[in-house]
Amino acid sequence: MRLLMLNPNTSQPVTDLIAAAARAAAAPGTEILPLTAPRGVPYIATRAEAVIGGAVALEMLASAHATADAAVIAAFGDPALGGARELFPIPVVGLAEAGMLTACMLGARFAIVTFAQALEPWYRECVEWHGLERRCAGVRALGGAFRDIGAVGEEKEALLVELAGRAVEQDRADVVVLAGAPLAGLASRVAERIPVPVVDCVAAAVKQAEALVALRPRKAARGTYRRPDAKDSTGLDPALADWIAHRPPR
Repeated sequence: MRLLMLNPNTSQPVTDLIAAAARAAAAPGTEILPLTAPRGVPYIATRAEAVIGGAVALEMLASAHATADAAVIAAFGDPALGGARELFPIPVVGLAEAGMLTACMLGARFAIVTFAQALEPWYRECVEWHGLERRCAGVRALGGAFRDIGAVGEEKEALLVELAGRAVEQDRADVVVLAGAPLAGLASRVAERIPVPVVDCVAAAVKQAEALVALRPRKAARGTYRRPDAKDSTGLDPALADWIAHRPPR
């Protein structure tokens, strides 16, 4: 199968981390197709940036979905996930949803651990959007600045392990979810230093996408996730405008 890994921010080093973690998790025969947003912000940390990244993710899907069997929106807050599932006929997986649902299979309550306090409000709202408030023991985020978004996992590794330990001891988390695409691949390095299961969201998303492709679900023809009726638009990315209007690709 062919799996799109869509990074809705503009940081190529983060895309490289995502792709490496995805390929490490993928089954034989799964081809990972990484894409980086052509415009936007270097990393998504706020509600407004999530809206920007989500719009770009829809444009990327409009251009590339026909070449793939499934797609992953590789940002933890799952920007535009609902819209992507509504519009496109292939399974679309969100990093946050995949990580949290995987954690729910490993324990009663999970903690989200991430690298920047600016992410915390958006991540809490993401938990609520997915209806998982009762399963979430808390969201813990590091304070302070970091030098390089593409290397924040290495730079903050010891502090993230310490923070995860506090989530286990103080929040009574059964599972730790390492949140944020820049932390892709970190779980395998720190798993033995954290006393509960640790979820790598990129790996979880790849395995969820593979499972969905194997299950061969049809695209909804009724209900709230059916493809919307054709509609003209003004000023949108041409591929997305054509898809919304039900026009054939140019």
